[in-house]
Amino acid sequence: MILDTALWSSLPVPALLIVDGNIIDSSNAAAESFLNLSAKQLEGKVIWEKVMIDSPLEVPFDKARTNRTSLFVNDVYVGSGERAPMLCNLQFAPLQGADDAMIVMISPREIASRINQYHSSGKAAKSAIGMAEMLAHEIKNPLAGITGAAQLLSMGLNSEDREMTDLIVAESRRIVQLLEQVEQFGNLRKPILKPLNIHDVLDRARRSAAVGFGAHMNFIEDYDPSLPQSLADSDQLLQVILNLLKNASEANKSGGTIRLHTFYDTSLRVRRPDGTHAHLPLQIQIIDDGPGLPSEIADDIFEPFISSKENGTGLGLALVSKLIGDAGGWISVDSVPGRTVFRISLPRAPNDSLTGEN
Repeated sequence: MILDTALWSSLPVPALLIVDGNIIDSSNAAAESFLNLSAKQLEGKVIWEKVMIDSPLEVPFDKARTNRTSLFVNDVYVGSGERAPMLCNLQFAPLQGADDAMIVMISPREIASRINQYHSSGKAAKSAIGMAEMLAHEIKNPLAGITGAAQLLSMGLNSEDREMTDLIVAESRRIVQLLEQVEQFGNLRKPILKPLNIHDVLDRARRSAAVGFGAHMNFIEDYDPSLPQSLADSDQLLQVILNLLKNASEANKSGGTIRLHTFYDTSLRVRRPDGTHAHLPLQIQIIDDGPGLPSEIADDIFEPFISSKENGTGLGLALVSKLIGDAGGWISVDSVPGRTVFRISLPRAPNDSLTGEN
């Protein structure tokens, strides 16, 4: 074994180490599971006798090994005598610091079959974020392989060349973080709606922000103490408020003011999917004096992948909108340079009354 045992075993994609031309020197646990063959059945054997590939790769593999270059092969069926072939992508990479050794990584192409199932089941009309959730889960697998390959390659490189593999690892991890945010949309639990005092939630969010990401900001509380309880999910509403406070704080890097304003307004009603109307009289406003939203994206700011930040994912406000909408509320924004107002409208909890409400 010429690889770091722990690192090799932890690779999440099927991988084989090939030495002496075509001999399998070692296999990781993922490869044994994928091929349905034990290490004893694989190691010491010719790769082409154990790994069945529906493409003649012996010649290009030998050329890549001789020239110490990588070889990528997409959309081929890979199997073994113990498992049915599966559509995969293959990557052959030379192991730095080990003459003639090559690493083979197998990435099952589950994305293609999942997309076909998605369309054939009549769900093609779902939103773009629904498709993105499914893709995010699958894209993370080959990314893990890329990260693992870069880490393996870096073991035999000098410091200058290692900067490139470190960049690959860092950027792959950044993409994974983005994909994990996309997956949140599919993993959200249904809101648990209970009567709550929205000021309690606002206070928790403000205190958290003031000692963290918003330490450089001045917070002003402008509450209507006579507000009745709202019907909302406390944890999800806290997540929403924290997200909005963080955005406002990041937009005012040199410091500024965030005003938390609550009031009662009986004029707002929204139409439910069943055709009835919901009254949303409880209002929360998050107001900041930052530069405001760019005019070209202001109307679409709650859509997925729309962002005003240089390296933003465009998922934070989409998640905010989803959480509020799932709880039966409404969110809107009004923004000009020097004043941005996010307004959340929520229903009142049953059994509460307020003089003058219709």
